Formats: sequence, C-alpha cells, structure tokens
Amino acid sequence: MNYTIMAIKNIFVFFILLTTSLSYAQLTELEVKEFRGMEDSLRKIAFKVFYSKKEQSKFEANKQFLNYWNVVLANDKSMQYPFDSLKLDVSILRAPDNKFRIITWNLFKEDGTHAFFGFLQVNNSKTIKKGLFKKETTHSYEVFQLIDKSGTVKTPESYVGEPNKWFGMLYADVIKSDYDYYTLIGWDGNDKLTQRKFIDILYFKADGTPIFGKDVFKFPGKFAKRIMFEYASEVSMSLKYHDTRKQIIFSHLAPNTPDPLLEGQFQYYGPDGSFDALSIKKGKWDYVADVDVKNLKGKNDNVKKPEPNKQTPIYKP
Repeated sequence: MNYTIMAIKNIFVFFILLTTSLSYAQLTELEVKEFRGMEDSLRKIAFKVFYSKKEQSKFEANKQFLNYWNVVLANDKSMQYPFDSLKLDVSILRAPDNKFRIITWNLFKEDGTHAFFGFLQVNNSKTIKKGLFKKETTHSYEVFQLIDKSGTVKTPESYVGEPNKWFGMLYADVIKSDYDYYTLIGWDGNDKLTQRKFIDILYFKADGTPIFGKDVFKFPGKFAKRIMFEYASEVSMSLKYHDTRKQIIFSHLAPNTPDPLLEGQFQYYGPDGSFDALSIKKGKWDYVADVDVKNLKGKNDNVKKPEPNKQTPIYKP
C-alpha cells in the first residue's frame, strides 16, 4: 500500500515538474532565477495586501504591489513566467492563443464593496497606414494597467472602456472564439446585498488598443456590450463555458417568491433550478432558453434546485 502511495506521489511530482519546465521553456535559467526572486518579493507584499486587518494598511500595501508589478511586467519575458505562488490571491489567466495574459485581483472594503486592480499583457500587432494604399503591420509586447471605473458606471451592460477606464471585475475564465474578440467570465462582489457575475468581451482595435465591451450578444430584452447577472449575496450561481457544447451555460435567476413586488430587487434573486445558455452563431452569442444540464453535472456545479425559504435577503425593503 505504501509503495502505491509513493508511486502516485512520484507521478504527481513528475507532472508538476514537467508542467513547470514547459512554462519556463522560453526562459533561460538566469531569467527563471530572476523572476523567482521577483515573485518572492510580490508574495511578501501580497501578504500585506490581502491579509492585513485594517483597510488602510491593505490599500497602502496595494500601492506598493501595483508599483512592483509595473516593474516586473515591463520585461516582455515576464509573460512566460507563471507566478504560480500568487494564484491563491490573484487571478492570472492566459488567452488560449497566447495573444494576452490578464492579471486581476480585488480588495474587500469595510463598506461591503470591492475595489479591482489588474494588468493586461499583450503580444500586440498594430496596423499602421503608410500611405494612401499601403499599410504596415508591426508586432510588439505591451502592458496596460487596468484602472477600475466601475463605481462611476450607471449602466454596466452598455459600458465600453479602454484599460484606463475599465469596468473592474475579477476574471475567472477566458474563452477564445473564431472571431475577432475574446469572451471573459468575471465576478464582482458588488455590495452587502448582492453580487454580480459578468460575461465580458475584450477585443483589439487596429492600432492595438484593448477595448472592453462589444455588441456581440443576442439576448432577450438587452442591447448589451456585456451580460450581467445580479443576485443575492448569500447564494451562488453557476456560469461556465462548456467546451463540448461550445456554450456558456448559466443558472436562471428569479426572485425566491412569486411576489411581483420583488421583480428587479436582486437581493431576493437566486437560481430557480433551471439553466439557460449562450451559443456562438455567426459571431454572436445567441441566447438559448431552458437547456438540459443532466450530462454536465459536476462536483462544482450548482444544479440542485435551491430552497426558496433558505434564500433569505440581508434586509427587507
């Protein structure tokens, strides 16, 4: 029995070492050593950012965290380094085609809201006009700091912004389509009453400028540049891309009682046990109602019908 456990551990260690070596494939030993040192420094600052008890201490440390990330990411080779030890506190996602890597994190505030921060690293290509009929395409590495402006945005679903006017959120997944944009799944803790999940869009203009938000949805009652789901802070909803179906499948949200007065009061909203989806058709995410998820049930999916009596809002208006 002990030999079996030892063999499994050896296989696991081998897999980790293999994965790590593949991540560093384009880095020299000296570069890996340098980035490890930078990662250690980031991790020490991160402990103050995410685990300080006082809000002021968190935000003071976060300024140092941002400044050091700026130094680290200025080196184009940093895009090849995984920064794995930071992933418990920081979301680090790479596009399937390696076009970009997006790094995001959030800080919980004492008033129940969240502040978001991040960076976008891009293997960029720019098309520049060189005359009346001539264009030139250049390739370069660029890094953009993401500046959260979500607190000033009244209509999140119609908002379009560049990195310096980003609608902040914590990204959980990047989906590559066969079209000229990328789909991101994100989360926002919002406030003490509700939380939100998003299906966001990222694309790049001809000059390489990243843009968040794009008209690629065919969704009932919406003319959206991104899709927002808002629901009670104490419940959970499923929002995931399923590659086998090429669909984003999500919980259908509804008030926990059929009272029409609760319509639009999202602190009462939660999954009703049914699921809808978005399927890609001719470059658009097209809404599909009431999809069957029996064959997709997994340990992390919330497919059990919730009990309305247990979805108690924090307060009653």
